[in-house]
Amino acid sequence: MTNFNTIRNIYCVGRNYREHAAELGNDVPDKPMIFTKPTHALISMDAEHVTLPGDQGGIHYEGELVLHVGKSYTPGISVDEIIDQFALGIDFTLRDVQNEMKKKGQPWLPAKGFLGSAPITGFLPFPGAAALEQTDFQLLKNGESVQRGNIQNLIFNLQTIIDFIAVNFGLGEGDIIYTGTPEGVGPVQQGDRLELLWGDQSLGSITIKTEG
Repeated sequence: MTNFNTIRNIYCVGRNYREHAAELGNDVPDKPMIFTKPTHALISMDAEHVTLPGDQGGIHYEGELVLHVGKSYTPGISVDEIIDQFALGIDFTLRDVQNEMKKKGQPWLPAKGFLGSAPITGFLPFPGAAALEQTDFQLLKNGESVQRGNIQNLIFNLQTIIDFIAVNFGLGEGDIIYTGTPEGVGPVQQGDRLELLWGDQSLGSITIKTEG
């Protein structure tokens, strides 16, 4: 089971794959788009199910690579020095709520930070950014591959993300970073089973339960 007690801040990068920005009709940002989730949003992918709101419109999955920060940031530190582990996660999004927030120019927290919105697998040792580029990650929905991503295709690479977050918001031991989702996001329904794969290795799965 993932130890959530050691996780501090949850940073997330929005629109960090060009094809994902395009599929939602969004402009590609010229600098990292950062938002946060509360730690109460975290849930282990080892859990039997996740309970999500059933009365706030569509819920979309967004599979992502997640970094774990192993030490405090200092200027000039490399991503290979500061990151000690990685995992896969899902950034659940209340898409109808998010669209309303965008229209009103309001923060995304209601659409991104609800309970259960941040499932995460157990962490693996970080092999270095270059090594991570050799493996794809996938999200399976009911056994069918719906998302495949590789950090080679990030708009803002891992080093850029690390530096930007640290300079603007701070970055320290125990923080985690959802690095962005590739194309293929879509809706989930009651009973859907989502599974995250690193290469051919399954890192965890979870079943959707809705209420409300």
